[in-house]
Amino acid sequence: MTAILDSAAVAQYLADHPHFFEEHANLLGDVRLSSPLTGRAVSLQERQMEVMRDKYKALELRLSDLTRHAQENASIANRFHSWNQALLQTRDVADLPRAVADGLKTSFHVPQATLRLFNVAPQYAGEWFATGATEDSQLFANSLMAPYCGGNNDFEAARWLDDAANIKSVVILPLRKPGVKGAAFGLLVMGSPDPERFTSLMATDFLVHIGETASVALAQLQG
Repeated sequence: MTAILDSAAVAQYLADHPHFFEEHANLLGDVRLSSPLTGRAVSLQERQMEVMRDKYKALELRLSDLTRHAQENASIANRFHSWNQALLQTRDVADLPRAVADGLKTSFHVPQATLRLFNVAPQYAGEWFATGATEDSQLFANSLMAPYCGGNNDFEAARWLDDAANIKSVVILPLRKPGVKGAAFGLLVMGSPDPERFTSLMATDFLVHIGETASVALAQLQG
């Protein structure tokens, strides 16, 4: 009595004998499959073409996605380069805080940006960037080990922004001297009236780079 093969056994046999359909080419036209696209019965060759077209479309979508990410990264890199140029062109150290904040608004189209520095050198003590920060904000800066990106929970730093009452989402970056992981010497804050502009779901790697670059530039103002 001939044993009845199940589908798994047949599939394994075909996998183990890849030349089966070369030896039995006439079966290619006889085997009929149901097409998930049209619902009608098609030959094995037609079904294979459908599978290949689906794979090709998936590859096209993947390539399109990679291209889009590459373009976005290139755009970010160009903006970062523009911001760095503005900082390098700033000759007076006292003008660096304004260059940092205004450069973010110009290069990255951020609606609002400002900063505050703590314990600056005596000659800068009366400047706008050295006043208005309470002890609580300094404690908050010291506790911030990574960028904050999300809703404006009535942060003191958000109140330093122009039109602060309408700021719905913020980025807050701690400023630390290069190589120092302890106390922060300031806060850099960006804000938007759009609650979706800065969200907790955003990647923060690039924000870390912004904070590190700003820290290097602004460390010159420390006492």
